[in-house]
Amino acid sequence: MTLDLVCLGEPLIEFNEQPDGRYLRGFGGDTANVAVAAARQGARVGMVTRLGTDPFGDAFLDLWATEGVDARGVVRDPTAPTGLYFVSHGPDGHRFSYRRAGSAASRLSPATLPADVIREAGILHVSGISLAISDSAADAVFAAIDLARAAGVRVSCDTNLRLGLWPLARARALIHAAMALCDIALPGLEDAEHLTGLSDPDAIVDVYLGLGASIVALTMGAAGTLVATPQARTRLPVHPVTPVDATGAGDTFDGAFLAALAAGRDPVEAARTANVAAALSTQGYGAVAPMPHRAAVEAALT
Repeated sequence: MTLDLVCLGEPLIEFNEQPDGRYLRGFGGDTANVAVAAARQGARVGMVTRLGTDPFGDAFLDLWATEGVDARGVVRDPTAPTGLYFVSHGPDGHRFSYRRAGSAASRLSPATLPADVIREAGILHVSGISLAISDSAADAVFAAIDLARAAGVRVSCDTNLRLGLWPLARARALIHAAMALCDIALPGLEDAEHLTGLSDPDAIVDVYLGLGASIVALTMGAAGTLVATPQARTRLPVHPVTPVDATGAGDTFDGAFLAALAAGRDPVEAARTANVAAALSTQGYGAVAPMPHRAAVEAALT
Protein backbone atom coordinates (compact mmCIF):
# COMPACT_ATOMS: atom_id res chain seq x y z
CA MET A 1 0.00 0.00 0.00
CA THR A 2 1.50 3.32 -1.09
CA LEU A 3 -1.64 5.47 -0.89
CA ASP A 4 -3.85 5.85 2.17
CA LEU A 5 -6.85 6.94 0.11
CA VAL A 6 -7.94 6.99 -3.53
CA CYS A 7 -10.98 9.10 -4.49
CA LEU A 8 -13.01 8.41 -7.64
CA GLY A 9 -15.39 10.98 -9.06
CA GLU A 10 -16.00 14.34 -10.65
CA PRO A 11 -13.91 17.49 -10.17
CA LEU A 12 -15.74 20.75 -10.85
CA ILE A 13 -14.45 24.29 -11.13
CA GLU A 14 -16.33 26.50 -8.66
CA PHE A 15 -17.53 30.08 -9.02
CA ASN A 16 -18.63 31.25 -5.56
CA GLU A 17 -20.67 34.42 -5.09
CA GLN A 18 -19.06 37.03 -2.82
CA PRO A 19 -20.85 39.68 -0.72
CA ASP A 20 -20.02 42.34 -3.33
CA GLY A 21 -21.63 40.29 -6.11
CA ARG A 22 -18.41 39.10 -7.72
CA TYR A 23 -17.69 35.39 -8.17
CA LEU A 24 -14.53 33.86 -6.75
CA ARG A 25 -13.06 31.02 -8.80
CA GLY A 26 -12.13 27.91 -6.88
CA PHE A 27 -12.33 24.14 -6.91
CA GLY A 28 -15.09 21.68 -6.11
CA GLY A 29 -16.61 18.31 -6.86
CA ASP A 30 -17.32 16.13 -3.86
CA THR A 31 -14.72 13.38 -4.14
CA ALA A 32 -12.11 15.84 -5.42
CA ASN A 33 -12.80 17.93 -2.32
CA VAL A 34 -12.39 14.86 -0.13
CA ALA A 35 -9.01 14.20 -1.71
CA VAL A 36 -7.68 17.65 -0.84
CA ALA A 37 -9.21 17.62 2.64
CA ALA A 38 -7.51 14.30 3.40
CA ALA A 39 -4.19 15.44 1.96
CA ARG A 40 -4.26 18.51 4.20
CA GLN A 41 -4.60 16.16 7.17
CA GLY A 42 -1.43 14.37 6.13
CA ALA A 43 -2.87 11.42 4.19
CA ARG A 44 -1.27 10.08 1.03
CA VAL A 45 -4.05 10.56 -1.52
CA GLY A 46 -4.68 9.72 -5.17
CA MET A 47 -7.44 10.85 -7.54
CA VAL A 48 -9.15 8.82 -10.27
CA THR A 49 -11.06 10.91 -12.81
CA ARG A 50 -11.10 12.48 -16.27
CA LEU A 51 -10.41 16.15 -17.03
CA GLY A 52 -10.76 18.22 -20.16
CA THR A 53 -7.64 19.48 -21.92
CA ASP A 54 -8.80 23.00 -21.05
CA PRO A 55 -7.42 25.61 -18.63
CA PHE A 56 -9.81 24.34 -15.94
CA GLY A 57 -8.31 20.86 -16.22
CA ASP A 58 -4.83 22.39 -16.06
CA ALA A 59 -5.86 24.24 -12.90
CA PHE A 60 -6.90 21.01 -11.20
CA LEU A 61 -3.58 19.35 -12.03
CA ASP A 62 -1.77 22.38 -10.61
CA LEU A 63 -3.91 22.21 -7.46
CA TRP A 64 -3.24 18.52 -6.93
CA ALA A 65 0.49 18.99 -7.49
CA THR A 66 0.48 21.74 -4.86
CA GLU A 67 -1.57 19.67 -2.40
CA GLY A 68 0.41 16.48 -2.94
CA VAL A 69 -2.48 14.52 -4.49
CA ASP A 70 -1.26 11.72 -6.78
CA ALA A 71 -2.68 12.26 -10.29
CA ARG A 72 -1.55 9.02 -11.95
CA GLY A 73 -5.20 8.00 -12.15
CA VAL A 74 -6.24 11.15 -14.03
CA VAL A 75 -6.92 10.99 -17.80
CA ARG A 76 -7.12 14.09 -20.00
CA ASP A 77 -9.96 14.08 -22.56
CA PRO A 78 -9.51 16.43 -25.54
CA THR A 79 -13.14 16.04 -26.63
CA ALA A 80 -14.98 16.90 -23.38
CA PRO A 81 -14.80 19.85 -20.97
CA THR A 82 -14.05 20.02 -17.28
CA GLY A 83 -17.36 20.64 -15.47
CA LEU A 84 -18.16 23.72 -13.41
CA TYR A 85 -20.75 25.10 -11.00
CA PHE A 86 -21.89 28.35 -9.40
CA VAL A 87 -22.67 28.95 -5.71
CA SER A 88 -25.04 31.72 -4.60
CA HIS A 89 -25.88 32.65 -1.03
CA GLY A 90 -29.19 33.70 0.51
CA PRO A 91 -31.12 33.68 3.78
CA ASP A 92 -31.85 29.96 3.37
CA GLY A 93 -28.21 29.02 2.81
CA HIS A 94 -26.24 28.30 -0.34
CA ARG A 95 -27.64 27.23 -3.72
CA PHE A 96 -25.88 25.51 -6.60
CA SER A 97 -26.16 25.78 -10.38
CA TYR A 98 -24.23 23.23 -12.45
CA ARG A 99 -22.74 23.11 -15.96
CA ARG A 100 -21.62 19.48 -16.08
CA ALA A 101 -23.53 17.78 -18.93
CA GLY A 102 -21.10 15.90 -21.15
CA SER A 103 -18.15 16.64 -18.89
CA ALA A 104 -14.93 14.67 -19.15
CA ALA A 105 -15.60 13.09 -15.75
CA SER A 106 -18.97 11.82 -16.94
CA ARG A 107 -17.02 9.66 -19.41
CA LEU A 108 -15.45 7.60 -16.65
CA SER A 109 -15.83 3.92 -17.52
CA PRO A 110 -14.55 0.53 -16.35
CA ALA A 111 -12.26 0.26 -19.38
CA THR A 112 -10.20 3.28 -18.38
CA LEU A 113 -9.82 2.61 -14.65
CA PRO A 114 -6.22 2.65 -13.34
CA ALA A 115 -6.34 -0.74 -11.63
CA ASP A 116 -2.84 -0.49 -10.16
CA VAL A 117 -3.62 2.83 -8.44
CA ILE A 118 -6.82 1.45 -6.92
CA ARG A 119 -5.14 -1.73 -5.72
CA GLU A 120 -2.42 0.17 -3.86
CA ALA A 121 -4.87 2.20 -1.77
CA GLY A 122 -5.77 1.66 1.84
CA ILE A 123 -9.28 3.05 1.22
CA LEU A 124 -11.23 3.68 -2.00
CA HIS A 125 -13.78 6.51 -1.67
CA VAL A 126 -16.79 6.96 -3.98
CA SER A 127 -20.10 8.80 -3.71
CA GLY A 128 -23.66 9.06 -4.89
CA ILE A 129 -22.56 11.77 -7.30
CA SER A 130 -19.90 9.48 -8.76
CA LEU A 131 -22.74 7.05 -9.47
CA ALA A 132 -25.16 9.67 -10.79
CA ILE A 133 -23.20 11.61 -13.39
CA SER A 134 -23.58 8.93 -16.12
CA ASP A 135 -24.29 5.26 -16.64
CA SER A 136 -20.67 4.61 -17.58
CA ALA A 137 -19.46 6.40 -14.44
CA ALA A 138 -21.78 4.23 -12.33
CA ASP A 139 -20.31 1.17 -14.03
CA ALA A 140 -16.84 2.52 -13.25
CA VAL A 141 -17.73 2.92 -9.57
CA PHE A 142 -18.83 -0.70 -9.24
CA ALA A 143 -15.82 -1.94 -11.23
CA ALA A 144 -13.50 0.07 -8.97
CA ILE A 145 -15.20 -1.35 -5.89
CA ASP A 146 -14.72 -4.87 -7.25
CA LEU A 147 -11.02 -4.16 -7.85
CA ALA A 148 -10.63 -2.72 -4.37
CA ARG A 149 -12.39 -5.56 -2.57
CA ALA A 150 -10.40 -8.18 -4.47
CA ALA A 151 -7.19 -6.45 -3.34
CA GLY A 152 -8.26 -6.13 0.30
CA VAL A 153 -8.80 -2.36 0.01
CA ARG A 154 -11.49 -0.91 2.26
CA VAL A 155 -14.31 0.96 0.48
CA SER A 156 -15.99 4.17 1.63
CA CYS A 157 -19.15 5.74 0.18
CA ASP A 158 -20.89 9.05 0.88
CA THR A 159 -24.57 9.12 -0.10
CA ASN A 160 -24.34 12.65 -1.56
CA LEU A 161 -27.83 12.45 -3.01
CA ARG A 162 -28.52 14.96 -5.78
CA LEU A 163 -32.10 14.53 -7.00
CA GLY A 164 -31.46 16.95 -9.84
CA LEU A 165 -29.23 14.28 -11.37
CA TRP A 166 -31.52 11.25 -11.19
CA PRO A 167 -34.87 9.97 -9.87
CA LEU A 168 -35.07 8.92 -6.23
CA ALA A 169 -35.90 5.29 -7.03
CA ARG A 170 -32.80 4.84 -9.19
CA ALA A 171 -30.66 6.76 -6.71
CA ARG A 172 -31.83 4.54 -3.87
CA ALA A 173 -31.15 1.37 -5.85
CA LEU A 174 -27.63 2.27 -6.94
CA ILE A 175 -26.47 4.06 -3.79
CA HIS A 176 -27.64 1.23 -1.56
CA ALA A 177 -26.13 -1.35 -3.93
CA ALA A 178 -22.81 0.45 -3.53
CA MET A 179 -23.28 0.80 0.23
CA ALA A 180 -23.80 -2.97 0.45
CA LEU A 181 -20.23 -3.36 -0.82
CA CYS A 182 -18.72 -0.74 1.49
CA ASP A 183 -16.85 -0.96 4.76
CA ILE A 184 -17.35 2.71 5.67
CA ALA A 185 -20.74 4.39 5.15
CA LEU A 186 -20.90 8.19 5.23
CA PRO A 187 -24.56 9.21 4.91
CA GLY A 188 -25.88 12.69 5.53
CA LEU A 189 -29.10 12.84 7.52
CA GLU A 190 -31.20 14.59 4.87
CA ASP A 191 -29.93 12.22 2.17
CA ALA A 192 -30.60 9.20 4.35
CA GLU A 193 -34.14 10.35 5.16
CA HIS A 194 -34.91 10.37 1.42
CA LEU A 195 -33.12 7.09 0.75
CA THR A 196 -34.49 5.09 3.69
CA GLY A 197 -37.83 6.78 4.42
CA LEU A 198 -36.75 7.02 8.07
CA SER A 199 -36.13 10.04 10.27
CA ASP A 200 -34.69 8.54 13.45
CA PRO A 201 -30.86 8.67 13.31
CA ASP A 202 -30.42 5.38 15.16
CA ALA A 203 -32.81 3.62 12.79
CA ILE A 204 -30.93 5.07 9.81
CA VAL A 205 -27.62 3.86 11.22
CA ASP A 206 -29.18 0.41 11.62
CA VAL A 207 -29.97 0.38 7.89
CA TYR A 208 -26.38 1.07 6.86
CA LEU A 209 -24.92 -1.35 9.38
CA GLY A 210 -27.43 -3.89 8.07
CA LEU A 211 -26.20 -3.34 4.52
CA GLY A 212 -22.78 -4.45 5.70
CA ALA A 213 -20.77 -1.40 6.78
CA SER A 214 -18.43 -1.90 9.71
CA ILE A 215 -18.30 1.87 10.37
CA VAL A 216 -21.11 4.40 9.88
CA ALA A 217 -20.68 8.14 10.41
CA LEU A 218 -24.07 9.86 10.05
CA THR A 219 -23.61 13.62 9.77
CA MET A 220 -26.61 15.56 11.11
CA GLY A 221 -25.78 19.23 10.57
CA ALA A 222 -26.19 21.28 13.72
CA ALA A 223 -27.07 18.10 15.64
CA GLY A 224 -23.54 16.75 15.19
CA THR A 225 -22.47 13.27 14.14
CA LEU A 226 -23.62 9.79 15.10
CA VAL A 227 -20.72 7.33 14.81
CA ALA A 228 -21.55 3.64 14.90
CA THR A 229 -20.03 0.20 14.59
CA PRO A 230 -21.86 -3.10 15.15
CA GLN A 231 -20.63 -2.97 18.75
CA ALA A 232 -21.25 0.65 19.82
CA ARG A 233 -22.47 4.08 18.80
CA THR A 234 -21.55 7.58 19.97
CA ARG A 235 -23.07 11.02 19.35
CA LEU A 236 -20.63 13.89 18.96
CA PRO A 237 -21.57 17.59 18.99
CA VAL A 238 -20.51 20.03 16.30
CA HIS A 239 -17.47 22.19 16.90
CA PRO A 240 -18.85 25.70 17.61
CA VAL A 241 -18.05 28.35 14.99
CA THR A 242 -19.88 31.14 13.18
CA PRO A 243 -20.03 29.87 9.59
CA VAL A 244 -19.48 32.03 6.53
CA ASP A 245 -19.94 29.42 3.78
CA ALA A 246 -20.59 25.71 4.36
CA THR A 247 -20.12 24.66 0.72
CA GLY A 248 -17.45 22.02 1.33
CA ALA A 249 -18.05 21.15 4.97
CA GLY A 250 -19.38 17.66 4.37
CA ASP A 251 -16.53 16.79 2.03
CA THR A 252 -14.03 18.16 4.53
CA PHE A 253 -15.57 15.90 7.17
CA ASP A 254 -15.18 12.89 4.89
CA GLY A 255 -11.58 13.68 4.03
CA ALA A 256 -10.52 14.29 7.62
CA PHE A 257 -12.44 11.24 8.85
CA LEU A 258 -10.89 8.91 6.28
CA ALA A 259 -7.41 10.37 6.84
CA ALA A 260 -7.76 9.73 10.57
CA LEU A 261 -8.98 6.17 10.02
CA ALA A 262 -6.08 5.54 7.65
CA ALA A 263 -3.72 6.80 10.37
CA GLY A 264 -5.09 4.16 12.74
CA ARG A 265 -7.47 6.22 14.85
CA ASP A 266 -10.68 4.67 16.11
CA PRO A 267 -13.96 5.83 14.52
CA VAL A 268 -15.00 8.10 17.41
CA GLU A 269 -11.64 9.85 17.54
CA ALA A 270 -11.68 10.14 13.74
CA ALA A 271 -15.15 11.71 13.79
CA ARG A 272 -14.16 14.14 16.52
CA THR A 273 -11.25 15.30 14.37
CA ALA A 274 -13.48 15.46 11.29
CA ASN A 275 -16.12 17.56 13.08
CA VAL A 276 -13.47 20.15 13.89
CA ALA A 277 -12.06 20.14 10.36
CA ALA A 278 -15.55 20.54 8.87
CA ALA A 279 -16.37 23.44 11.19
CA LEU A 280 -13.12 25.25 10.41
CA SER A 281 -13.78 24.84 6.67
CA THR A 282 -16.86 27.06 6.97
CA GLN A 283 -14.77 30.08 7.97
CA GLY A 284 -14.12 31.21 4.39
CA TYR A 285 -15.70 31.12 0.95
CA GLY A 286 -15.40 28.16 -1.39
CA ALA A 287 -15.16 24.41 -1.02
CA VAL A 288 -11.38 23.97 -1.06
CA ALA A 289 -9.68 27.25 -0.12
CA PRO A 290 -10.83 27.28 3.54
CA MET A 291 -10.14 23.58 4.21
CA PRO A 292 -7.86 23.48 7.27
CA HIS A 293 -4.47 21.85 7.49
CA ARG A 294 -3.69 19.33 10.20
CA ALA A 295 -1.95 21.84 12.49
CA ALA A 296 -5.07 24.04 12.64
CA VAL A 297 -7.29 21.07 13.44
CA GLU A 298 -4.96 19.81 16.15
CA ALA A 299 -4.79 23.29 17.69
CA ALA A 300 -8.60 23.51 17.79
CA LEU A 301 -8.83 20.07 19.41
CA THR A 302 -6.64 21.07 22.36
